[in-house]
Amino acid sequence: MKRSAALSSRVLLSAALAGVSGLAGVAQARPVALGGVLITPRIETKPLSGAAEGLPVWFLPRLGVQVRTDGGLTLTYGTRSLTFLAGRWMAQGFESVPATLPVPETYNGSLHVPVSLLTLLGVQALADTPEVLDFAGAAAAAAPSGVVLGAPPVTQTPITQTPITQPPVTRTPTPQTPVPRPPVVQTPVLQPSIPLPVPQPQPSGTQPTGTQPSVTQPPVTQPPVTQPPVTQPPVTTGFVPVAALLSVRSSRTLDRNIELQRVVLEFSAAAAYTVVRDRSGLSFALPGVSSGPQTQQLESGDDLGVSLGAAGSTVRLNTGGGVSEVFTLQNPYRIVIDTTTNINTSVPPPVEADTLPDGVTLRRLGGLSLLTFDARYAPRVVTAPLGRASGVAELVKSLGGVAGVNGGYFDPASALPVDLVALGGLMVSPSLEKRATLGLDAQGTPRLGYPRPRYVLSGAGQPLTVNSVSARPNPQWVTAFVGDGRTAVGSDALTTLILQGGLNSGTGRVGRALTGRFVPAAGEFAVTFDPARYPQLALPTGSPLIYSLNWQAPGWDGVQEALAAGPLLVSAGKLVLDPVREGFDTSGSIWRATRQVAFVTVGERSGIAFLDNGTPGDFARALLSAGVSSAMRLDSGSSATVYVAGGYLNAGGYLNTVWSRSVPNALVFVPKVGAQSR
Repeated sequence: MKRSAALSSRVLLSAALAGVSGLAGVAQARPVALGGVLITPRIETKPLSGAAEGLPVWFLPRLGVQVRTDGGLTLTYGTRSLTFLAGRWMAQGFESVPATLPVPETYNGSLHVPVSLLTLLGVQALADTPEVLDFAGAAAAAAPSGVVLGAPPVTQTPITQTPITQPPVTRTPTPQTPVPRPPVVQTPVLQPSIPLPVPQPQPSGTQPTGTQPSVTQPPVTQPPVTQPPVTQPPVTTGFVPVAALLSVRSSRTLDRNIELQRVVLEFSAAAAYTVVRDRSGLSFALPGVSSGPQTQQLESGDDLGVSLGAAGSTVRLNTGGGVSEVFTLQNPYRIVIDTTTNINTSVPPPVEADTLPDGVTLRRLGGLSLLTFDARYAPRVVTAPLGRASGVAELVKSLGGVAGVNGGYFDPASALPVDLVALGGLMVSPSLEKRATLGLDAQGTPRLGYPRPRYVLSGAGQPLTVNSVSARPNPQWVTAFVGDGRTAVGSDALTTLILQGGLNSGTGRVGRALTGRFVPAAGEFAVTFDPARYPQLALPTGSPLIYSLNWQAPGWDGVQEALAAGPLLVSAGKLVLDPVREGFDTSGSIWRATRQVAFVTVGERSGIAFLDNGTPGDFARALLSAGVSSAMRLDSGSSATVYVAGGYLNAGGYLNTVWSRSVPNALVFVPKVGAQSR
């Protein structure tokens, strides 16, 4: 990452940080700068116990503080050092320190030390304001920085200190009433590697009036406490280090039920590595890299360990089954491990906006989401086998689509549509002839309207309109049905014709004439009737009989696919919601506030709209405010599902935040032939 040039004055720094909240001296996060330049990625102080601010130990080498984690935590700056071990601080190189010092704390998985300890060590801040905490950085430190965490112990020469003797105090005699005086308590001098002593109170007493003799008070001393030195067994290495592992840091974010974890290994120089993956995680071999042993549990619960061997270092990351991507960054050299984990399979994974195919756009406006597609994609109607239901994701994949939404209304018990569904110019489900319908031609150009589609038979005298589309015959009517290879038609007292030649082809003829119940093959067009009532249809095999579909709506010629649902919400950029016209009961559950989905057009684009919660009226007004040109509601509530391919873990993503039930049909957006998408 590129760093901004250092600002030439503290005035410019303050101006750059205007608007950043924070209170000096209060445990509130403040950004950290080095030499007037805010650190990128952003580093902030963290609130610790007792109104203290903390900084992570992995950051301290950049301030010139040497950090070791073998045998406790040791912070060294110049000739001073503090070691935290067994819940106590031990000091070296100080004439005196406070009897009580704040302890380190873990924050978001990283060990933090209070900033006050850095000040005690001698680290100076260039600017300490409510807006920023600015340090000079390692270049201004009193000792080299960047000691590897857990490095072999650094031998320090003990500092011999002479006890301070209190000089005699001569007082001028003053006639007065004797006044009790507390004794002068001498602050003890700390010895190297000795726990901080607590001053002991002295017995109180009085001084006689008159001339007071000079008093020489001996220094108060503590008996020396012998502590065994904390040592680590030496690691025998057979390599010359080419780089050092300076720090290990991690972050964690959640996108609904998807956990995104980043682990960054930062080095003093470029380092070669190999990685081995297994079911539990990853192991990194780092030949020639020095490091200090450490283990930690990350915020996600994953375990990370660093070990040093004879040939170099090893880093082990247990991810618990997450999928990891590994890459490197430069200046400084870093190995980055990004791990994605689905932590709750009972929740649909969210759409990953960064991986949407070219030409697909997702806009979020509060609880409203708009997913639109450019001219490279076309909407198509797809159905599960008649009487069956399927997940929207499976219906999308069956056509090689990139996204889809559930279709029209249906009977949950039978999974049969309750309104018009047309495929390839054939009605596979009849129309109620009163509700808004989406029609698509062969290119996927949409039309919204109120068609009243009917089959018309011609070639045997006057044209004859088919009364119903159904597998169940009615002796009073002429019924038609498109075979699915599993549903029986016909009756013992009725005749069924299988027509050949294709819809609207002008070359239709009778392929077969049968009596009784039978199952037509998938795609066969069957017409069932009572020959006594319709003698003109009692034709022998080979007789001409043409069937065509009349949409009975202007501009619908050429429509090949259709899906009825409703109500129509927006047309020509205007609110047109009219539940009475379409026969909706606004007092029923179909009009309740719930999840809403719709087919929409936005300018030249077609798309899908999803509303987290609201009535059809709320939905219509939200779409109008979003600039939608036209919109027709699809089946909503527990059926509402919007699926987009790709996504996290390549498992696809959903705009709905809860799983929805399976549906018999869907509207799917597929790439047009020759269109390119990633």
